Amino acid sequence: MSALAMDVQVVTYDTASRLIEGSMAHALKNNWRVAVVVLDPWGAVVGTGRMDGVSPAILEIASDKAYTAAMGKATKAFYERMSSSPDLAMGLQNRNRFCAWEGGLPLRLDGTLIGAIGVSGAAGPEDVACAEAAMAALGLTV
Repeated sequence: MSALAMDVQVVTYDTASRLIEGSMAHALKNNWRVAVVVLDPWGAVVGTGRMDGVSPAILEIASDKAYTAAMGKATKAFYERMSSSPDLAMGLQNRNRFCAWEGGLPLRLDGTLIGAIGVSGAAGPEDVACAEAAMAALGLTV
């Protein structure tokens, strides 16, 4: 490999579509309605889905959750810290696209970040459950 370039693994459109469908199937099974966004490691959209009746604004929130995860901030400790203080939450709100709400998870394949998924529309833990169910079906880890 050249010192001028590197090989990078990126989530494929097919995988993104399967993650979106899997997340929405899990939501449907639990009577939740969600929007799902899958991003590449740099925060660019690979695929989106929005269940019937879900507001377009929820899709934007899902995108922000995924972006936060892609940038390496989607840890339980991060969410707990941001929600522990109004000052931290306010500071986070002033950062473009960062979101302190649960529902964004990094996508790793064999330990390598290949993208991120964001789910929004249900409660935070339920959004996470949707993403985790879809990821588990494909063998992807956080």
